Amino acid sequence: MDLDLTTRWNLLEERLRAHFGKQLNMEAILFLIGVRELGVPPREFSKEEKLDLMHIAICRLLSESGYYRLSHQDQDGWPHWELVKPLPHTDMFSQVHLLREHILAYFEAEEVF
Repeated sequence: MDLDLTTRWNLLEERLRAHFGKQLNMEAILFLIGVRELGVPPREFSKEEKLDLMHIAICRLLSESGYYRLSHQDQDGWPHWELVKPLPHTDMFSQVHLLREHILAYFEAEEVF
């Protein structure tokens, strides 16, 4: 991981910790993005809904690199994505690196902080 990415990631983690009062792991950050993309106020979600929200986040993030495209929203307002091109087969470190790059770009583009 290059220093710029590491520095930016640490800054994001600090901002999230200051906002929420605790350290958030990758799953929690993906959950937050999923809730934001769903566009509903925070509420109690089932375990299945939490996994769906993280999937929404991953699809939304990777859509910026052309891997996914928003297909439609169902009658309940949940977005559905379709795979446009295959994801690269990489090791876990590379996957985390790719997600971190996309998460940082998301927060920067959306001007969340």
